[in-house]
Amino acid sequence: MPTDPVGRFLTALDPHHREAVSGRPREEQERLAAAWERELESDTELDSLDELSPSAAEAEAARRVLDRER
Repeated sequence: MPTDPVGRFLTALDPHHREAVSGRPREEQERLAAAWERELESDTELDSLDELSPSAAEAEAARRVLDRER
């Protein structure tokens, strides 16, 4: 499992979005990963989900970040 924020963010994405984000410039990947980490830290609903399934909480946070990018 990746330990850097970008690697963790990419792992949390579904395969289609992972491929799309992987093709973006590294700076943009880092910006998205930072937004993803903020989402994980700030959303209390994700805290409850994280207790049940950490990977589901990470995937949900990643989805939210990408939804805001549209």
